[in-house]
Amino acid sequence: MALPKPHGPEGKLKPLLLYGEEREAEIKRAESLPKVYMSSRETSDVLMLGIGAFTPLAGFMKKDDYTGCVFDLKLTDGTMWPMPVTLSITGEEKDAIGLKEGMEVALYDRASKELYATMKVEEIYTYDKEAECREVFKTLDAEGHPGVASVMKQGEFNLGGPIKVLNEGVYPQKYPKYYLYPAEARKLFEEKGWSNVVAFQTRNPMHRSHEYLCKFALESGMVDGCFIHAIVGALKPGDIPGEVRTKCYEVLVEKYFPKENIALGVYPMEMRYGGPREALLHAVFRQNWGCKYLIVGRDHAGVGDYYGPFDAQKIFDELWPGALELKPMLIAWTFYCYKCQSMASQRTCPHGPEDRCVVSGTKFRRMMQDGEEIPKEFGRPEVMEILREYYKTAEKVEIKKGAYEDIPGPQK
Repeated sequence: MALPKPHGPEGKLKPLLLYGEEREAEIKRAESLPKVYMSSRETSDVLMLGIGAFTPLAGFMKKDDYTGCVFDLKLTDGTMWPMPVTLSITGEEKDAIGLKEGMEVALYDRASKELYATMKVEEIYTYDKEAECREVFKTLDAEGHPGVASVMKQGEFNLGGPIKVLNEGVYPQKYPKYYLYPAEARKLFEEKGWSNVVAFQTRNPMHRSHEYLCKFALESGMVDGCFIHAIVGALKPGDIPGEVRTKCYEVLVEKYFPKENIALGVYPMEMRYGGPREALLHAVFRQNWGCKYLIVGRDHAGVGDYYGPFDAQKIFDELWPGALELKPMLIAWTFYCYKCQSMASQRTCPHGPEDRCVVSGTKFRRMMQDGEEIPKEFGRPEVMEILREYYKTAEKVEIKKGAYEDIPGPQK
């Protein structure tokens, strides 16, 4: 059996990165173009477009695609797309460079001042930030929700049009073994003889419940390989850096997974914390990476208590036939049960909360930062040791209470 086709009507990857002489010529040409500066989220979207992860998009969304995406989960050609991929600019910035539709511009990262792409600005349009946040994030709380805060800080105009990507930032050098383009991952899967690959999305170090999710998928008989796929773009304060997490993934894969059934990769997107909508986005680009399934567990891509624990599973039921070739692998809340003396889930364990080792990712980060003892049943000792070393020198930040973290359970 073959791997799933890339997302979209053509069924082909559309990487937008230029190489060699073509890239050098475009970099030279960009020197004479007006400059538009991007936020970290916009820069990370350029990287995802560059490597083909956001296939079939050819650049930043024009108004009709944006509107269809926000309100109907659809691009103008009917392709399912769940979250906006947009580039914003303020009126002051637009007027300062005399920006008009039809012009070409050079896209620079605002923080690093590095050139990342060129763009033909086919449309300049206004948009309703509050409507976008209501539809996509289900809240207008810019103080508590990082995704909403990001949208509300954007300029009042969006620029739509195709881009040519010229820069991959630090990621190929920072993660040389695991920074895989979708085409490279597909080749790896084929070399391993995999055709039914399940992806595991993670922005945290993997604890025993995460490990159990992957192993449950492998034992299901539905898959022949598991792709642990970690986001290493910008995260919110208090989240653990990608370099530290990668060390954790490496030791876990090395010591606790069979080599023939596991692969590890990282990708450069910035988290939006969009809960159900972001779960769909994760599914779209995992299909582009060649995966047939995506593990969707409790509070996938959530933050705080903005979403129900399994809202990200329910949203897949809202899709129409043919919207997505990849299928979600829906798994219940998992934990270590002291009475079962094993990992278990809500579907397999008859015991009460007092018999379960339950520590949310948010609570875990706070406990590690405060030097509290972590139950040995929560994580593998090799992973815990890496994290203890990190927290010895990590800057302390306020970690707000997360959803579902007050569930009772013994701290042994």
